[in-house]
Amino acid sequence: RTAGQIATRNLIKTSELTPEEMAPLVGIYPAWAPDTNYKVGDIVSYHGVLYETVQAHTSQADWTPDTVPALFKSHAPAGVIPQWVQPTGGHDAYNIGDKVTFEGQVYESLIDANTWNPVAYPAGWKEV
Repeated sequence: RTAGQIATRNLIKTSELTPEEMAPLVGIYPAWAPDTNYKVGDIVSYHGVLYETVQAHTSQADWTPDTVPALFKSHAPAGVIPQWVQPTGGHDAYNIGDKVTFEGQVYESLIDANTWNPVAYPAGWKEV
């Protein structure tokens, strides 16, 4: 990484960028790597997506950001409605008011601890 990349990365407020604005900037963030000490709030790139560390840890080869939601969350800008992802437990279940995109539609969760997709449990979601 160059000093310019590091300085730019530290100044960018990713919560204020659109996905289109963020896409070319993914490369200025460090790539996720195994055997690395991550602290809460660290942002890394992995397969073209930014992830934020939610739990301090030393990474392992089989703990990739896309497979361990207890350690990482997708870092989407504010106002971007994420794709629905199957929750793996209470820590990443959807709650009342959470919005997701599922099969091209936007849905809002009507219940807390919602682990079902809108098709599997339509009573837990409303289309918005």
